[in-house]
Amino acid sequence: MVAPALKEETFRELRDFVHEKSGIYIPDTKKYLLENRLIRRLEERKLTSYENYLSLIKYSGNGDEIRKLFDVITTNETYFFREPRQLDIFVKHVVPSILSTGSKGIRVWSAACSTGEEPYTIAIVFNEYQETRLIRKEIIASDISNGVLEAAMKSAYSSYSVRNVSEGHLKKYFRNTGGVYYLDPGIKAMVKFSNINLVEEKQVRTMRNLDVVFCRNVLIYFDDRNKRKAISSLYDSLKPKGYLFIGMSESLHTVTRAFRPIIINKTVVYQKV
Repeated sequence: MVAPALKEETFRELRDFVHEKSGIYIPDTKKYLLENRLIRRLEERKLTSYENYLSLIKYSGNGDEIRKLFDVITTNETYFFREPRQLDIFVKHVVPSILSTGSKGIRVWSAACSTGEEPYTIAIVFNEYQETRLIRKEIIASDISNGVLEAAMKSAYSSYSVRNVSEGHLKKYFRNTGGVYYLDPGIKAMVKFSNINLVEEKQVRTMRNLDVVFCRNVLIYFDDRNKRKAISSLYDSLKPKGYLFIGMSESLHTVTRAFRPIIINKTVVYQKV
């Protein structure tokens, strides 16, 4: 089929629909991105225009198509042991602080986990840290995209995904078969996956009594209103004095004062007040 054009008015309506349902804001400069990513959905649904696709998602009550829309619009740049300084602070400062309260367990949520590299990294870190061997550990990972969650549960990765993994950890926790790196089943079993939309309060409300939340490199896709909405929900999900990690390049300075920034080794970690 000849690729249809995405008209400005239709782009704005699609952009507003995505924004309302997911919190993700697509600026005018990324119109081409939405156009290119949705063309396959048009082809698979045998639709001849973006206007027809807009009608489908708005008026048909087709929840499955909306989930597929989330699959194609979300950005999934991630890899194992990303932002290692934060991981170091997590294991050497945050975990001991939690255990010092007498807690017999620790609950961690990897929000917007994409294809699973972040929560599986946390599982590996736990497995390597002697002090957590005898405590109860729960790692919950979530994303808005079913496609990336399915990939995460398969736990088969490219060399790109494992490029930051040390040689020792690579041999210990992965099986390399023809350039595909399969994660150790024991590490895989430590993580439970769920579909959660961070701007859907009802869904986020299912996450409570967490010690630590990782929500890294996610807020950059939200406008200010949805940033505040998501952070408020994450705040409610944490125990008193629980910890929040956001991306190294992100800040809560203009979003909320509900978290206390703690600087450890020149890195900011946020603690629930």
